[in-house]
Amino acid sequence: MGLGVVVWFGIGFYRKKPWRLVMKNILLTILLLTTGLAGSAYAADPELSSRFARLALDCVHREYPNKIGHVMNSDADAGTPSQLHPVFYGCFDWHSSVHGHWLLVRLLRVGELPDEMRQEITAALDRNFNAAGVAGEVAYFEAEGRKAYERPYGSAWFLQLMAELRQWDDPLINGWQETLTPLETVIVQQLKSWLPKLAYPIRLGTHNQSMFAFTLIHDWAQTAGDEEMAALIRDKTLEFHQGDVNCPLAYEPSGEDFLSPCLMEADLMRRVIPQDKFADWLQSFMPAIPTDGSGDWLAPGVVNDPTDGKLVHLDGVNLSRAWNLENIAASLPENDPRRAALLAAAKIHAQTGIASVSAEHYEGSHWLASFATYLVTERGLGP
Repeated sequence: MGLGVVVWFGIGFYRKKPWRLVMKNILLTILLLTTGLAGSAYAADPELSSRFARLALDCVHREYPNKIGHVMNSDADAGTPSQLHPVFYGCFDWHSSVHGHWLLVRLLRVGELPDEMRQEITAALDRNFNAAGVAGEVAYFEAEGRKAYERPYGSAWFLQLMAELRQWDDPLINGWQETLTPLETVIVQQLKSWLPKLAYPIRLGTHNQSMFAFTLIHDWAQTAGDEEMAALIRDKTLEFHQGDVNCPLAYEPSGEDFLSPCLMEADLMRRVIPQDKFADWLQSFMPAIPTDGSGDWLAPGVVNDPTDGKLVHLDGVNLSRAWNLENIAASLPENDPRRAALLAAAKIHAQTGIASVSAEHYEGSHWLASFATYLVTERGLGP
């Protein structure tokens, strides 16, 4: 327990948290280190749900600052973010807007929120999920020179949003899903055209990484019942990764990573091969996972300047590593001696990552809550 508390205190005081929050996180740290999955220790905390939802509510309609990855074919293509993207124009960039909307839908469905906040979330989503806005988004994606726009990261997050809507049988939610379906159709078609042409995996620790996108697309395909997409993801995953061995985890993270190439690959592979085969594959792929239950074999990433939009990515790598480690452990047999060390490392990463999620700096606040929500609601493990 000592290492986890020390790690949290370093982050907590560096971020200058109020004492009430410091004491609360100390208690949560103890809970994390004495219970099961890292995310589940936080999942029942309504204050965290409200905190994460507030961050998304504060940015989904915030147009500036904004970073647009915009291909212009002529002067006519110039426009403000909300003109170019009538639905997903907030939260600094398109993909963050998409997963900010996903966060709100996710917490509306599974989170513990006060009634007033639930009403605020519903109104915010209903405002943006409208037919005219979606038509504008579709037109943007279908324009010349944009078939690779937000591929694969933003496209995969959009499908995660659609998967969330599909898992909720409610008249209002069903209406949102129907409204967004034209954009879903375009994005799915573009991905199905791209996947057979992809000759190599994209082993980055940032947006273009193929492994993380494949996990979200796979989960959408399962929810949507799209057997063609499921087969494309499964076949490409096995083609790219079935023979991988000795992943160099010691070389991670890079200085701007928010995804772990090694851990995300394992999190993807567990989805497409049986448990017994996955356990053997993991031994070859990551042979150095301890069997002594220790958690200090994988140190969390360090952020030295949370006002730097690239350096703050390391707060995200701690959150995504935490869910990777949890998911990998959950996919091994209960008596597998590696599970304890995986879960111990997950707890340390979870407490470090969650402590970093605040409204203090927009460089992190516009996106980190989505990663934290994916972790604490255990989205990668089921409904």
